[in-house]
Amino acid sequence: MKAGARADGPRLKVRQVRSGICCNMRQKATLRALGLEKVGRVRTLPDNPQVRAMVAAIPHLVEIVEPAE
Repeated sequence: MKAGARADGPRLKVRQVRSGICCNMRQKATLRALGLEKVGRVRTLPDNPQVRAMVAAIPHLVEIVEPAE
């Protein structure tokens, strides 16, 4: 798959709602791995068990906005 190409399949929209400033390094690393670094930023990510687990690890910092189309 080429860089920037979209994989087919279900997607999630994830928004960062709180800052990671007072969080531990592991939670900050999870935010960065999801592509979230600033409050209010939204990323469309594949809906797979790995992404779901990352979101579940930091529920106080992010929210699932809506399933992407």
